[in-house]
Amino acid sequence: MTRVIHTGDTHIGYQQYNSPDRRRDFLEAFRQVVDDAVAEDVDAVIHAGDLFHDRRPSLIDLQGTVEILRTLADADVPFLAVVGNHEGKRDAQWLDLFADLGLATRLDASPHVIDDVALYGLDFVPRSRRDDLEYGFEPVPDEADHAALVSHGLFEPFAHADWDTDRLLAESTVDFDAVLLGDNHEPGTAEVRDAWVTYCGSTERASASEREARGYNLVEFDDEVSIRRRGLDATREFVFVDLELAGDEGIDRVQERVRQHDLEDAVVIVTIEGEGDPITPATVEEFALDRGALVARVNDRRDLPDDAGEVSVSFADPDAAVRERVRDLGLSDAARDIDETVRNDDLPDSNVRETVERRVRDLLEDDEAAFDPAADGDHETDADDASDEATTVADAIAEDGGEPTTTDGSAETGDDTAVESEPSGDAKADDEPADADTASLGDFA
Repeated sequence: MTRVIHTGDTHIGYQQYNSPDRRRDFLEAFRQVVDDAVAEDVDAVIHAGDLFHDRRPSLIDLQGTVEILRTLADADVPFLAVVGNHEGKRDAQWLDLFADLGLATRLDASPHVIDDVALYGLDFVPRSRRDDLEYGFEPVPDEADHAALVSHGLFEPFAHADWDTDRLLAESTVDFDAVLLGDNHEPGTAEVRDAWVTYCGSTERASASEREARGYNLVEFDDEVSIRRRGLDATREFVFVDLELAGDEGIDRVQERVRQHDLEDAVVIVTIEGEGDPITPATVEEFALDRGALVARVNDRRDLPDDAGEVSVSFADPDAAVRERVRDLGLSDAARDIDETVRNDDLPDSNVRETVERRVRDLLEDDEAAFDPAADGDHETDADDASDEATTVADAIAEDGGEPTTTDGSAETGDDTAVESEPSGDAKADDEPADADTASLGDFA
C-alpha cells in the first residue's frame, strides 16, 4: 500500500488583512502538514499548486519554505508538486530551484514512481490555451500498479469549473486512477470516467467565505484508491458573528453578540443583516480588538440611507485618518482589500498598478459581486469598470509618492473523516498568471 498526503493552495507569503501575523500563519499551516507527514511516515507529500501566494515571494518566505522542505528531506519523504496560477512565472519556477536543491520534484508528463504509483503533473494552463492542449503522457512503467495526475485549475464537476475533466480523461494517453487537484479552496471528491477526482482544499483561510476548517487529503493506493480528509487543528481561529438586527436594535445588540465569543488572537468577521440603526464599522472593530482579536472586520449588508454626515479628519496621522474614514464608508471586504494594497508600505510604487489589477481580478473571479457596497447587496459591478477604477486610484496614489495626502470623507479536528462524494465551496483563483506564456502539455513540464 502507498500512502501520500495530498495538499495544495498553501499561499505562503499572503499578508491577509495586511497583518504580519496572518502572513506567518500561512507558512505555519504548511509546516503542520509537513510535520504530520513525518509523524505519519507517509510515502510522499503531493502539492497541487499555489505553494506561494505570489510569483515574487519575499526572502523570508523563501527561507521558511526551504527550512520546512528540509524537514521532509531529512525524513526521506519526497515532495512532489506542480505550479499554480498564483506563483507561475514566464521563466524558471521556484519549484525548479527547490528541485535543484534536492528538496522537490516538479511533476510533468513523464512518470515519477513512488512505490507502485506513477505520478504525473500538469501545471496551471490559462483558459485561452486549453482548447489546443493535447493530453499526451509517457506510458506507465511496468512496476507501477496505479497512475495519478496532479494538476491545478477549476475542474468539472466542482464549483466555478472552467476545465473539462471528461475530455482530459478521455483524451489522456494514460488511464488515471486519481486526479489530485488544487485551486478550489474547498475540499470535494467526485468520480469521473472511473477515476477519483479530488480537491484537498486550502491549508489556511484566504477569504472570509472559507468558513469550514482547513486541512488536506490522505490518499491510499492499494487494491482501490481511498481518500480521507484530515483537519489542521493549529490554524488561526476565525470567529464568525452573524446577526440580523430588528428595527429597534443597534450597536448595543452587535456588541452584546460579539461579547459572547472568545476573541483572543482570532480573526473576527461580523456580518450584519436585517434592519436596525446604522452601525459604524470602526466602532465594532475597535470593540473586538479591545477584547483581544487579532483582526476584526464588519460586513454591514443592510440597505440603509446614504448619510455620510460631517467628516472630521486629523492629519497628525494621515494613515490613521484614511483608515478610519475607509471603515466608516461601510465598503465591501474587496474594496478594503484594494485600499490596503494601495497603501501597503512594502509595495514599490512601480508595482502598484499591476498588483491592484491582479488583486481586482482575483476578487471578481471569486465573487462577481465582490465590490458591491456593504449596504447595497443588490448593486451589480462590472469587472472591467471595477478594474479601471481601482487602477486609476492606484495610478494617482503612485504618482503622489505612494501615500494619500488628504481625504474628504472605511474547527474541524485532526481526526479522520470520510470524504464526501459531492463537491462544495468556492474557488479562489486567477484565470491566468501575469507572466504565463505556455501553449501545450510539454510546455508545462
